[in-house]
Amino acid sequence: MFDPEELDEIRSAREEWEAEQVQPTVDRFGERRETFETDTRGREVDRLYTPKDVANVDYEDDLGFPGEEPYTRGVYPTGYRGRLWTMRQYAGMGTAGETNERFNYLLDEGQTGLSMAFDLPTQMGHDSDDALAVGEVGKTGVAIDSLRDMETVFEGIPLDDVSTSMTINAPASVLLAMYVAIGDQQGVPREELRGTIQNDVLKEYIARNTYIYPPEPSMRIITDIFEFCAAEVPNFNTISISGYHIREAGSTAAQEIAFTLADGIEYVEAAIDAGLDVDEFAPQLSFFFASYNNILEEVAKFRAARRLWADLMDERFDAEDPKSKQLKFHTQTAGSTLTAQQVENNVVRVAYQALAAVLGGTQSLHTNGKDEAVGLPTEQSVRTALRTQQILAHESGVADTVDPLGGSYYVESLTDDVEAEAREIMAEVDERGGMTQAIQDQWVQRQIQDVAFERQREQEEGERIIVGVNEYTVDEEEAVDIDEVDQSQEERQRERLASIREERDDEAVEAKLDALREAAESDENLMPYLVDAVKVYATTGECCDVLRDVFGEYQPGSAL
Repeated sequence: MFDPEELDEIRSAREEWEAEQVQPTVDRFGERRETFETDTRGREVDRLYTPKDVANVDYEDDLGFPGEEPYTRGVYPTGYRGRLWTMRQYAGMGTAGETNERFNYLLDEGQTGLSMAFDLPTQMGHDSDDALAVGEVGKTGVAIDSLRDMETVFEGIPLDDVSTSMTINAPASVLLAMYVAIGDQQGVPREELRGTIQNDVLKEYIARNTYIYPPEPSMRIITDIFEFCAAEVPNFNTISISGYHIREAGSTAAQEIAFTLADGIEYVEAAIDAGLDVDEFAPQLSFFFASYNNILEEVAKFRAARRLWADLMDERFDAEDPKSKQLKFHTQTAGSTLTAQQVENNVVRVAYQALAAVLGGTQSLHTNGKDEAVGLPTEQSVRTALRTQQILAHESGVADTVDPLGGSYYVESLTDDVEAEAREIMAEVDERGGMTQAIQDQWVQRQIQDVAFERQREQEEGERIIVGVNEYTVDEEEAVDIDEVDQSQEERQRERLASIREERDDEAVEAKLDALREAAESDENLMPYLVDAVKVYATTGECCDVLRDVFGEYQPGSAL
């Protein structure tokens, strides 16, 4: 990007500046630390960045223009000048009725997309009346036992007017089947349904542990979803390949994108092995990343991820459709950075993290409520979180130009560094036999655990300052309003489920579940059978239990 003679002049001028300006200042006043590093370990930040730090950057090959390969500067040519990112606040209250109320509240407040959180029994494929569900119904999100619950959630919300993201993984096929069924009830053509299912089981084995089936049948279910949606629901994103939970478990920024894109490679290979053409399903792949406090490192991470994915789809899979090479992603601000101490500080953390996501070019964004370190967010904190996005969009100016930090010597250098580190990690994953094998060997989990341990040590020893926790503390904390789940809701949900079981046609349910079992035992696509089953009010647990019987359950090894 620069003439060699100019670089030599800049190099000489910098040496002169360091000798005549920097060193006398350092000798007199010193600096705050001997070394400065980015938020994640091992990447030292120089005092100053100049054109020499991006001397090897080729503008056309490494940066290009927004909307063109390698998409470093964004997947859309006009960025947010044409349309703002989707403001998709994550919500799921204890019951379907409460979730419907929260969704309508958020839509009234200006939210532009829905995002469903499910309770733990639903995430694990258990009904609310299952013995394993006791004490957990409605705690981390909404309980969805049957299509009746889904009908209540979307009552009065036309599915052709909204885009819905569902954070569901092992039972994703069942919940997607219910969403399709609701669309059919509303008379919405399937090709008009828009949204995303997370459907990323590999990261469950790594970080969250809400898995059900072993890897091989889990991958079969995922590729069935790819095939079904390509044919029936082409505007629905079939998977949100999730680095968020990997990062929240403790990974570095480079590990986050390396392990996430390595998961993506596994899904693409599984779909190709199942007979699908890469350009048939790859445009429906989406990604999900965290946004942390170090603004510039996060921006570099997002830019590096886009460039790396474009190269991977080109080099490994010969993708021809430009949409197959475009890494589109949702971002959520980092829940693990929120503190129970001085909760008002979390408003600031969330704002900076949201800024990083927008500067990095996210397609949709969830901003956490300030009180999520202590309980479910209240309406007031949810409104503040949404207003944070709206202020960014309409008052900050950062959405007025595409890739506003592009060309920054530091950001471009950091983008290269993050990508290079991610490539090294992915190369080691390949040497270990791919992501599935590396997960089963617990290698990936160990890498993340090592970083998490080191970060915790740094906090406890004061090397990493957490404002309000290990520095700038107060003697007395202000009381915080906590939105708690009413324990009686669990009993009411069980009564609701019992009523559904009494009202439905048991023979029809049994017939549809038998057909699902036969499909699972063969190589037929499971999705049409799941749609048929949920339409007669077969429950989430019943559908998942059929698949448990056929596929078994995953038993992890030790990460030690």
